[in-house]
Amino acid sequence: MSKGYWVTAYRATKDPSKLAAYAQLALPAVTAAGGKFVVRGLADEVREQGLKERTVVIEFPTYEQAVAAYESDAYKKALEALGDGVERDLRIVRGAE
Repeated sequence: MSKGYWVTAYRATKDPSKLAAYAQLALPAVTAAGGKFVVRGLADEVREQGLKERTVVIEFPTYEQAVAAYESDAYKKALEALGDGVERDLRIVRGAE
Protein backbone atom coordinates (compact mmCIF):
# COMPACT_ATOMS: atom_id res chain seq x y z
CA MET A 1 0.00 0.00 0.00
CA SER A 2 1.25 3.44 -0.85
CA LYS A 3 1.25 6.36 1.53
CA GLY A 4 -1.22 9.16 1.03
CA TYR A 5 -0.53 12.89 1.06
CA TRP A 6 -2.54 16.06 1.30
CA VAL A 7 -0.82 18.81 -0.66
CA THR A 8 -2.35 22.22 -0.04
CA ALA A 9 -1.40 25.58 -1.56
CA TYR A 10 -2.87 28.65 0.09
CA ARG A 11 -3.35 31.32 -2.56
CA ALA A 12 -4.88 34.01 -0.33
CA THR A 13 -5.94 34.44 3.29
CA LYS A 14 -9.14 36.46 3.41
CA ASP A 15 -9.94 36.10 7.13
CA PRO A 16 -7.11 35.16 9.53
CA SER A 17 -9.57 34.51 12.36
CA LYS A 18 -11.34 31.82 10.30
CA LEU A 19 -7.97 30.28 9.45
CA ALA A 20 -7.07 30.22 13.16
CA ALA A 21 -10.39 28.57 14.04
CA TYR A 22 -9.81 26.00 11.30
CA ALA A 23 -6.29 25.25 12.58
CA GLN A 24 -7.59 24.60 16.11
CA LEU A 25 -9.95 21.93 14.77
CA ALA A 26 -7.92 20.58 11.86
CA LEU A 27 -4.74 19.72 13.76
CA PRO A 28 -6.36 17.19 16.13
CA ALA A 29 -8.56 15.81 13.33
CA VAL A 30 -5.56 15.20 11.09
CA THR A 31 -3.29 13.73 13.76
CA ALA A 32 -6.07 11.46 15.09
CA ALA A 33 -6.38 10.08 11.55
CA GLY A 34 -2.66 9.25 11.44
CA GLY A 35 -1.54 12.39 9.58
CA LYS A 36 1.94 13.82 10.05
CA PHE A 37 2.85 17.34 8.93
CA VAL A 38 5.85 17.16 6.60
CA VAL A 39 5.82 20.73 5.20
CA ARG A 40 4.09 23.78 6.64
CA GLY A 41 5.04 27.32 5.65
CA LEU A 42 5.85 29.80 2.90
CA ALA A 43 7.89 28.65 -0.06
CA ASP A 44 11.54 29.66 0.37
CA GLU A 45 12.05 29.73 -3.38
CA VAL A 46 9.72 29.59 -6.34
CA ARG A 47 10.60 28.32 -9.79
CA GLU A 48 8.88 27.70 -13.09
CA GLN A 49 6.05 30.20 -12.67
CA GLY A 50 5.43 29.14 -9.07
CA LEU A 51 3.86 31.39 -6.49
CA LYS A 52 5.40 32.29 -3.14
CA GLU A 53 2.49 30.96 -1.12
CA ARG A 54 1.92 28.95 2.03
CA THR A 55 2.21 25.23 1.32
CA VAL A 56 1.24 22.34 3.59
CA VAL A 57 2.05 18.67 2.99
CA ILE A 58 0.59 16.05 5.33
CA GLU A 59 1.65 12.40 5.12
CA PHE A 60 -0.70 9.54 6.01
CA PRO A 61 0.27 5.88 6.42
CA THR A 62 -1.96 4.95 3.46
CA TYR A 63 -3.80 6.69 0.66
CA GLU A 64 -7.07 5.34 2.03
CA GLN A 65 -6.39 6.95 5.42
CA ALA A 66 -5.73 10.27 3.69
CA VAL A 67 -9.11 10.12 1.97
CA ALA A 68 -10.89 8.96 5.14
CA ALA A 69 -9.33 11.80 7.15
CA TYR A 70 -10.66 14.37 4.70
CA GLU A 71 -14.12 12.81 4.83
CA SER A 72 -14.19 12.48 8.65
CA ASP A 73 -16.73 14.35 10.75
CA ALA A 74 -13.93 15.99 12.75
CA TYR A 75 -12.32 17.42 9.61
CA LYS A 76 -15.69 18.51 8.20
CA LYS A 77 -16.12 20.64 11.35
CA ALA A 78 -12.74 22.23 10.65
CA LEU A 79 -13.80 23.00 7.08
CA GLU A 80 -17.01 24.58 8.34
CA ALA A 81 -14.97 26.86 10.62
CA LEU A 82 -12.71 27.78 7.69
CA GLY A 83 -15.60 28.69 5.42
CA ASP A 84 -14.47 31.36 2.96
CA GLY A 85 -11.52 32.42 5.11
CA VAL A 86 -8.93 31.33 2.56
CA GLU A 87 -8.53 30.56 -1.10
CA ARG A 88 -6.63 27.31 -1.44
CA ASP A 89 -6.09 24.18 -3.49
CA LEU A 90 -6.01 20.83 -1.65
CA ARG A 91 -5.08 17.63 -3.45
CA ILE A 92 -4.92 14.07 -2.14
CA VAL A 93 -2.23 12.06 -3.89
CA ARG A 94 -0.65 8.62 -3.64
CA GLY A 95 2.97 8.34 -2.66
CA ALA A 96 5.50 6.80 -5.01
CA GLU A 97 6.11 3.16 -4.19
